[in-house]
Amino acid sequence: MEATALVPKDELCCSVCCDIFKEPVLLKCSHSFCGVCVKQFWEEKSSRECPICRRKASMGEPPANLALRSIVGFFLKQKTERETTDNSDVRCSLHGEKLLFFCEHDKEPLCVVCQTSNKHRNHPVCPVEEAVLELKEELKPALNLIKEKLKRFTEVEQECKKTSTHIRRQAHHTEMQIKAEFEKLHQFLREEEEARLAALMEEEKQKSQIMKEKIENITGHISTLTDKITAIEKAMDTEDTEDTSFLKSYKNIKERAQCTLQDPELLSGALVDVAKHLGNLKFKVWEKMLEMVQYTPVFLDPNTAAPWLSLSDDLTTVRHTGTGQKYPDNPERLSRYPNVLGSEGFTSGKHSWEVKVGNKYKWDIGVVKESICRKGNITCCPESGFWVLMLRDGDKYSAAGAAALTLKRKPQSIRVQLDYDRGVVSFFDSSDMSLIYTFTDTFTERVFPYFCPCVNNDGRNEGPLQICPVKVSVTVMSSQ
Repeated sequence: MEATALVPKDELCCSVCCDIFKEPVLLKCSHSFCGVCVKQFWEEKSSRECPICRRKASMGEPPANLALRSIVGFFLKQKTERETTDNSDVRCSLHGEKLLFFCEHDKEPLCVVCQTSNKHRNHPVCPVEEAVLELKEELKPALNLIKEKLKRFTEVEQECKKTSTHIRRQAHHTEMQIKAEFEKLHQFLREEEEARLAALMEEEKQKSQIMKEKIENITGHISTLTDKITAIEKAMDTEDTEDTSFLKSYKNIKERAQCTLQDPELLSGALVDVAKHLGNLKFKVWEKMLEMVQYTPVFLDPNTAAPWLSLSDDLTTVRHTGTGQKYPDNPERLSRYPNVLGSEGFTSGKHSWEVKVGNKYKWDIGVVKESICRKGNITCCPESGFWVLMLRDGDKYSAAGAAALTLKRKPQSIRVQLDYDRGVVSFFDSSDMSLIYTFTDTFTERVFPYFCPCVNNDGRNEGPLQICPVKVSVTVMSSQ
């Protein structure tokens, strides 16, 4: 017997309430009612009496009918189970038949009647079980592509986080160097120190903000891709009884599986421009402290240094450490070979610098174009953008891409002279300025000083390459 039969619907309750039958109560006359509805009835009649027999009820709260509450609970459980069973059997909205087939042409499930209709008569049809398996396989490549995209975004996100950490480390280290340099100056230079620190902090703030926005952007894409993957996998993870539901939503799932996001890329120029803050620091204040000035015509860019190289604090000396350091693999960095570039490139004019090579057994120095390969294999020749003098085995000199050279003695310092407009790169023994070799070519892009403190075949590394300072003098001309 259903619980609703115990309630007088015509006088007392709405059908919805009676179907639910909330808070069943037992009156003194043994009639049972919905507690909510009987109270409403009493309020409307202004009298506490049984709605059926009109017998006066007690003035207190009517007791709950526990037996009826148990019957109602059982009834609601059965009703829920019936509704669940009915919903799992999806049928054709037009004919009420089970959806047993799938039209491969229109990509939609069909019943027996739909299959024979004019709309689908000549279309290829297969059982829904086969269609589900085939369409799931069809979705896998798109899903795998999204997963690969997510992997790439995740990798770049990690690189960006490493770069952000390195920026802070660079800024901190550069700050310490600037302070150390300024400690060598007298008190009246303190204002200059503060100005340079402010410039460093501003650059760190700007570049950290750029990297923060980059990370937030990538994180947003990762979240979107993760949600998309989760939704697709959830839709594909269906039971046999839900296959037709999957087929009905297949078009939307496939559209959602499309991914047009471009692969993320690391930002070029994201690192702190350490060379700008440290290069020629003393020279830039030479008018104030001339006797402390040390000027080098070029200095090294740590953002291009290979992980195995160590640069001096003043960016004039580079040595091979033999162990890799944890630098971010930013686009500017030469990560395949132990090389480093000068911080400033040239597009015109004459330039020269002197490199102390000492008694090293192996090194490369010279000029390279900006677009050289920085991550893969290189061919050291002018055709690849290298105008370089090389030493091997302590006494075998050669010009990149040219024959071996014969020198009268082993130079301790090499002068490099660049005439960009004439397309000439020359190398001299600094001790007597005797010419070693000259490249003649045509430059079409920016070129940079190039340094490679190689390690010998036996693993030895005798010392660093050092850019020699230039003596600075000032002549004061009196006006006549």
